[in-house]
Amino acid sequence: MTGLLRRRKTAAAAGGGAAGGGAARRSWSMASGDPASVLAEARKALFVMTAALAVLWLVQIADFADSYRLVLHFGIRPRAVSSLPDIVTAPFLHFSWTHLEGNSGPLFIFGFLAAYRGVARFAGVTALVIFTSGLGAWLFQSPGSVGAGASGVVFGYLGYIIVRGVFDRRGIDLLIGAVMALCFAYQFAVLLPQRGIGWQAHVSGVADGILAGWIFRDRRGVPARAGRSAGPRSGAGSRRDGPRSALHQQLGDSGL
Repeated sequence: MTGLLRRRKTAAAAGGGAAGGGAARRSWSMASGDPASVLAEARKALFVMTAALAVLWLVQIADFADSYRLVLHFGIRPRAVSSLPDIVTAPFLHFSWTHLEGNSGPLFIFGFLAAYRGVARFAGVTALVIFTSGLGAWLFQSPGSVGAGASGVVFGYLGYIIVRGVFDRRGIDLLIGAVMALCFAYQFAVLLPQRGIGWQAHVSGVADGILAGWIFRDRRGVPARAGRSAGPRSGAGSRRDGPRSALHQQLGDSGL
């Protein structure tokens, strides 16, 4: 009889644990997180993006002084195996000052918004977007052309910002993504096939940004609400209430 009582208790405990685990799932939140932590990461994001723009402009000065030979040698040459390493260097090179100016503003804004949740996660997003958008340009751009510029990364950040709120289930980030999509809706025009524009890298960048949003999503669970406790009920209608439950408890305590 003692063994039977112990098996019943074990089964009840296991059932309660399974129900509790199923209830602990990610729920939507409008909170932006701990203000001090968010502010600290935002400061890091500001420094990172300022440094990134400084590097781009310094590279442009060097490329301009060298008659744009850098962009010709280290830009992406589609389907040339020897040009695969240029996937990493191409985002830092631009064909003109106008090209760089057009990318600098959106890159800074989208990069900051992508990084303010955490610079470490942002580094992973950046690495994925650079590689995959560059690979898309290498695979699908016209033979004989040269691809370069940070626009693929810009669209990667934009795609990431738009979907991050959905994957992280944060209302504030969902709102930020919607606002950015509306404010920069004109940018989506360059996703269409156009001569002289590396639209393949742009399309690949958006797709890769969405993929990055899923890969680098916040996986931390949220405890179940107190009003939905999964443990055994102890109300008047519970099967364990009454004299029979008391008898079982006394028998168990006495070792019978």
